[in-house]
Amino acid sequence: MRLRSLIFSIAAIPALLLAACGTAETPKAPAPSATTAPATPTASPTPTAVKSSGKELILATTTSTQDSGLLDVIVPLYEKQTGDKVKVIAVGSGAALELGRKGNADVLLVHSPAAEEAYMKEGAGINRTRVMYNDFVIVGPAADPAKIKGMKDSAAAMKAIQDAKAPFYSRGDNSGTHAAEQTLWKAANLAVPKGQPWYAETGQGMGATLTVALEKNGYTISDRATWLASAKKDQQPILVEGDAKLFNVYHVIPVNPEKFPAVNKTSAEQFRQFMVAKDTLSVIGNFGKDKYGAPLFIAYTE
Repeated sequence: MRLRSLIFSIAAIPALLLAACGTAETPKAPAPSATTAPATPTASPTPTAVKSSGKELILATTTSTQDSGLLDVIVPLYEKQTGDKVKVIAVGSGAALELGRKGNADVLLVHSPAAEEAYMKEGAGINRTRVMYNDFVIVGPAADPAKIKGMKDSAAAMKAIQDAKAPFYSRGDNSGTHAAEQTLWKAANLAVPKGQPWYAETGQGMGATLTVALEKNGYTISDRATWLASAKKDQQPILVEGDAKLFNVYHVIPVNPEKFPAVNKTSAEQFRQFMVAKDTLSVIGNFGKDKYGAPLFIAYTE
């Protein structure tokens, strides 16, 4: 199934979008159609001109934006347009948010909605703005000992993996992907199976975890962009996809300069506006089309 049509089917469930992006103050978004990008309560504001500081910008982001190759396109474009130099720290979303909490980054690009909302309530970030989305997938060995191939309920698939005691490799790094995995265990009414002999945490990024799962012949959860970008001839197949619980949204969040006066607030705001600018969203929306026939991320253009 093509990525765009798949994610449009996911986006047709407004309750999911509200859970991923909404706040208590935001009015309910209308249900999107199957042929338009999904509306969500968190609007992307129209960029306005901000003069670059010409200083270093510290961007804390996820391994998925790095492993997919998106940063290799976006960062040089930003640097060329602004004159800033970007220092990228690619970690899990949880670790990126911690860097923001300590004032050790200027701006975040992350995909862990519940953790982001907690971060915003603490006052550590400002102007949280949606940028793009895709989905998570469950991949595993072609032999599929847990018999999950084609299942429509990702939580039920996780239960089947546990029932079969099939090897499962978690990132275990408090990333957005790790948070999504934990949500699926909860949705299946199961505790995270830490300590079970068939369950292991790699403590590594998405690309490395995919490699471990491949080498160990086990299951894992991946964002689709990293799975596509790291696909090898013998890459494990996608076994479960298309469930609304697998929706994956990314936000850009400048670190709050009132809480952390030392942050580069000018460049952080410049980067936020760059990420939602029409030209940048066009680059994001086309990234991967030439190689995979569909974009790795769907940009929010409304």
